[in-house]
Amino acid sequence: MSETNIPEEALKAVSDVEAKEEQAAVEATPAAEEPKVEEPRVEEPAAAEPPAEEEAKAENLADKTLAELSEMFRSLKEAADSMMRSKEAENIKSAFYKLLGKLKSENPEAENSLSNPFEAVEENFKAVYADYKKERAEFNRQQDAKREENLAAKKQIIEELKALVENDEDASASFPAFRELQNRWREAGPVPVTAYRDINDTYQFYVEKFYDMVKISRDLRDLDFQKNLEAKEKFCEIAEKLAENENVVNAFHELQKLHEQWKEFGPVAKEKREDIWNRFKAATAVINKRYQAHFESQKEEQVANLAAKQALCEQVEEIAEKEINSSSEWNDLSRKIEVIQAEWRKIGFATRKENQKIYDRFRAACDKFFGRKRDYYNQFKDSMNSNLDKKMSIIEKAEALKSSTEWKKATDQFIELQKEWKEIGAVPRKKSEQIWKRFRAACDEFFAERDKHAKPENDFYGNLKAKKRIIEEIQAYVPSDDETANADALRDFNARWQEIGHVPFKEKDAVNDAFRSAIREKFPLQHASQRQSARPGRAPRTEREILMDKYRTLQQDITTYENNIGFFSASKNSEPLIKQMQERIEQAKAELKELEAKIRKAEEGEAE
Repeated sequence: MSETNIPEEALKAVSDVEAKEEQAAVEATPAAEEPKVEEPRVEEPAAAEPPAEEEAKAENLADKTLAELSEMFRSLKEAADSMMRSKEAENIKSAFYKLLGKLKSENPEAENSLSNPFEAVEENFKAVYADYKKERAEFNRQQDAKREENLAAKKQIIEELKALVENDEDASASFPAFRELQNRWREAGPVPVTAYRDINDTYQFYVEKFYDMVKISRDLRDLDFQKNLEAKEKFCEIAEKLAENENVVNAFHELQKLHEQWKEFGPVAKEKREDIWNRFKAATAVINKRYQAHFESQKEEQVANLAAKQALCEQVEEIAEKEINSSSEWNDLSRKIEVIQAEWRKIGFATRKENQKIYDRFRAACDKFFGRKRDYYNQFKDSMNSNLDKKMSIIEKAEALKSSTEWKKATDQFIELQKEWKEIGAVPRKKSEQIWKRFRAACDEFFAERDKHAKPENDFYGNLKAKKRIIEEIQAYVPSDDETANADALRDFNARWQEIGHVPFKEKDAVNDAFRSAIREKFPLQHASQRQSARPGRAPRTEREILMDKYRTLQQDITTYENNIGFFSASKNSEPLIKQMQERIEQAKAELKELEAKIRKAEEGEAE
């Protein structure tokens, strides 16, 4: 930034630094009989490390959207103190273009499209920023012109002061004019920084010359001393009040202003000079110590904050590296990340050196996780689209087949299509219900026509009634103590069942499940032995093994029932079937509990 663009506050700060090592104005007593006494120079407080305000603002801006940043810049531009907040304006501009560049890189297709969503936002921001820069340039030009005017005014004051010093008129006549020049000097504003030292040195030189040469009367001198004392006592009171201010940083900055004002006033009576200065210095020391302690404490807190943020970074980095294979896992981990981000925002700033680094590390870990999540869902979307294509192919086959009158052949083909349908994974949610209804409609249409044209030997509903009667017989059967008789009964039931032909398609799964369930309930040992006999070469199993096999079978049945519920739920008038499946699930779960008790008992018997 050029000197012409330095705001007034910055100039004042620079002037303070340059003047800090200057000799305080020597205010000599005009009385000939009193020796010349120098007032103690104001001891400037040691520079303390400024708070990490810029880092704080930069991190806060990193969480904003383009719209929020644009609105922040517009609000700043319209604020009364907008010209004094150029650093904040540049921070907002930097955050805006950093975010814009990131969004463009992540969405290249949007930037290259005819309706580029970023173009209007960027052009709008550019227009507001250009207006601000124009206003800022005009403001700086006016400030520079004002400083030049102030410099000319102070040069005129020096010329008048020089003439006053070189005038041999009576002191009582010269002193009011001298006081007026001092007041005019204090009222004049800042000058260009390059002229600050020379103009002040020249002014202090002629002030000292005036005090050296004028022979002011004791009464007039004492009155001047008293006025200076009253002003400096007021400064002491303000400084002492600032020492009680809870906002240590504000108190410190206000103290610097008091020091500047202190220098503008002349000496006090000789016997009170040391006391008034010591009082002011004591209040200054209290504020300085609190200021230093504040930043020492802040450093310790920042070190603790850094450790806390490092721990959060490690958590996110660990999550970002996990192998994740399901949507539920992605959603669970996303919620964990959001909780960690909320915790991050509650933690204060880290050390000035590490604050930006730790934030960049945390942001990179979060970006990595959500980037992987985005890739996963893109692949998942591709997979669902592929599944949709497969199911559409099945629908086309079913619709082409639904008018077939080759009942046996077409029935087998429809059953195979339904098996393929179940094996295909998920499709986009918006299409799921639609394609299922379309497929189900083709199936229902075919099987309805098949049942209408059933021959007497293929009386599907008659077959259904016959099979239901067999199930009722099995449920009414009372097992004998003679396992041979039970085995014969089981074979008879199986043979009769197999002799009955097909049942209506909608009832097939339900009636088969009911038959198997009744068999397992009435003939558990024979059912298990049949399964065992199908595995040649194995030794007879223990009772526990038989019970475990039955337990696993029941678990599989529960899974099948639950799948059937999902299958039926998409059909109209399916409430009775769903209710039946739910009753079977409850019955199977009750059997599982009984089996658990029997298995434990069998295990205890084997242990003995």
